[in-house]
Amino acid sequence: MKKSVLITGCSSGIGYYCAMELHHLGYQVFATARKQQDVETLLEKGLDAYQLDLNDEKSIDSALESILTKTNQSLDALFNNGAFGQPGAVEDLTLKAIREQFETNVFGTLHLTNKVIKVMRKQGYGRIIQNSSVLGFVAIPYRGAYTASKFALEALTDTLRLELSDTKIHFSLIEPGPIISKFRENAFVKFQNNIAIETSAHKNKYVRMIQHFSKKEGPAVPFTLGPEAVLNALVHALEAKSPKVRYYVTFPTYLFAYLKRLLPFKFMDKVLAKV
Repeated sequence: MKKSVLITGCSSGIGYYCAMELHHLGYQVFATARKQQDVETLLEKGLDAYQLDLNDEKSIDSALESILTKTNQSLDALFNNGAFGQPGAVEDLTLKAIREQFETNVFGTLHLTNKVIKVMRKQGYGRIIQNSSVLGFVAIPYRGAYTASKFALEALTDTLRLELSDTKIHFSLIEPGPIISKFRENAFVKFQNNIAIETSAHKNKYVRMIQHFSKKEGPAVPFTLGPEAVLNALVHALEAKSPKVRYYVTFPTYLFAYLKRLLPFKFMDKVLAKV
């Protein structure tokens, strides 16, 4: 029997790459995307694909119900990859923008996770892997909404791991730094839509941010790796007898995890303020 895995956020980047590669490795992959046109593209690539919008509980429920009809109401693994980043100084973010950030990165993801937990409890096993970030344990300027959402995801995952420690349902967090994807491109759109640059006290910093966002993804961003780096961690989390609780991916994740343990808070703040 093929192992079944549901993956969110498969329109591009990490989700798309991991869905394709797991499919080639023999997994029964259920790839999901928010936009129907992206679902059609995934179907054309030979994947079993479904429309799933993390901002819409009915969409989540419908997609999961359709998937479970194909697996006799079972699911071996869930890879919560779907997310986006809302840049901007915290004082410039509207509550609406922050709610949208949490709706996708936390609330929708948690709703899907809790529904899958019920399935896995009945079958007696399962793997739930959360795609977090280096910003899931350190904060940097102008990424407050995204960082808060990833801190929340990590806290919820750690709690779930403890609450389900008497089961065979394993939880893992993957914490990548910069990965080649459309993440920065999509974040730039959110930045332009939701931040009033001209009236902000951070206007000068925003000018530099715009220059940064305008760079193409890849070598222009230090220590950037391809999505295969995440795939390697994902495969281990799916197949290892004892999967890791956390998987560090890219040099910045290892570096900041080390510095956070080593440096006093004030010195760590000086380092992060320069990022």
